[in-house]
Amino acid sequence: MTRDGQRARGRSRRRDTDDSPGAGSAGRGHGEAAGPVLRAVGLARVYGEDESAVWAVDGVDLDVPTGQTLAVTGPSGCGKSTLLQLLGGLDRPTEGEVWLGGRRVDDLGERALARLRRRAVGFVFQAYHLMDELTAAENVELPALLAGVSPRTARRRAAELLGHVGLADRARHLPSELSGGQRQRVAIARALVNKPLVVLADEPTGNLDSAATHDILRLFDELRAAGQTLVMVTHDERVAATADRIVSLRDGALADDTPLNTSLDTESGSTRLGTLLSWED
Repeated sequence: MTRDGQRARGRSRRRDTDDSPGAGSAGRGHGEAAGPVLRAVGLARVYGEDESAVWAVDGVDLDVPTGQTLAVTGPSGCGKSTLLQLLGGLDRPTEGEVWLGGRRVDDLGERALARLRRRAVGFVFQAYHLMDELTAAENVELPALLAGVSPRTARRRAAELLGHVGLADRARHLPSELSGGQRQRVAIARALVNKPLVVLADEPTGNLDSAATHDILRLFDELRAAGQTLVMVTHDERVAATADRIVSLRDGALADDTPLNTSLDTESGSTRLGTLLSWED
């Protein structure tokens, strides 16, 4: 059977299956549904048409349980970042569905989707995407203000988060006055300010040196210990090895799905990441 024939048969099977989240999740409130906090069903993104069509994401089925750290890996150009953009509502799928907190989100209108992104999804990018004219504190406050949080509460949350990421003394500094690792820590604080259901990180350590990468991975480890759901795209095997689970993409399709042993050390209480990094201390 040709690749196109296999794809068509797979999509037909997905449409006919009883495993679709539609019936079980319909009518539930935000975050009330049992099961995965994030789900992709038959997800595809196509650029171009006919012979020039490129299937950047090709029929991906993916469930992410609450509190899991998931690493998405694969060769350059395999669709990792496109998949992350689809999961976070930054792009619309050509086919398939995206569910967040038990609610289908890919079919929302633009305003509703923007509100959902602000309130339920935190984004961390390789290039930080901080606003140069705003201080670290103002960058963290901004998503909260856009989500309707009062200025006083936004300032308090920003101060708490910057303290948590070790930047309380840099709150009034502009991004240009911060190192790359510090800017990424500001970006992580910004991603957390609205207490999102899921944090999506696209190559979060790609621009950082080893010491800054070490700091960011420790922060992610703390997020996991606190129950935060995290999906991160990475090409770095060391970063992927700190996750609870690794999925690999190839030519836009899911090629492998591997759970990792991430249980706590019952005697020391340390996480697997802490053990992995302890030799550097």
